[in-house]
Amino acid sequence: MTEATTRDYNGIKIPLSGTYDIDKVHTTVEFVARHLMITKVRGRFAKFDGVIVIADDPAASTVDVTIDASSISTGEDQRDGHLRSADFLEVDKYPEITYKGTSVEVNPDGAGVIHGALTIKGTTKPVDLQLEFEGAGNTPMGDYRAGFSATTEIDRELFGLTWNQVLEGGGVMVGKKIKLEINVEAIRQS
Repeated sequence: MTEATTRDYNGIKIPLSGTYDIDKVHTTVEFVARHLMITKVRGRFAKFDGVIVIADDPAASTVDVTIDASSISTGEDQRDGHLRSADFLEVDKYPEITYKGTSVEVNPDGAGVIHGALTIKGTTKPVDLQLEFEGAGNTPMGDYRAGFSATTEIDRELFGLTWNQVLEGGGVMVGKKIKLEINVEAIRQS
């Protein structure tokens, strides 16, 4: 990363300002949920689209992402069908999951927080994403790209995803907390 591809913001390297399209080939939107209180199941959404606007003042930056809820995949068809059903995402009625990031805090260590709102199954709640800037620069493809990773944890029941089953030995089949892990490569619009 050189001065030509980033700018200094209070001692922190920030990608050049502009509007960036999320590169769907080099981006992942994943989640982790507890299963049977003894293990974790990882899944992902295969179809999504989004735009990131990096403002001259990084605090004024925004994120707008739309996820195709029916593209959920955990690697097991029966479970994926259940997750698409009315017990969980109800994709026939609520085909999209959205995230609207409205501001960014940049911390002295270069990490940050995106403040925004997540909408799942018609319910919108404030959700902050812990943000890390991974790098930026001109590429051999003749464009300028920036990379970010973001994580958060949500309570799925707050979004109406309340289905569960009590286990004979105590506990429940599916944990309430869902960890979201996003890795983004974004291409600046020319």
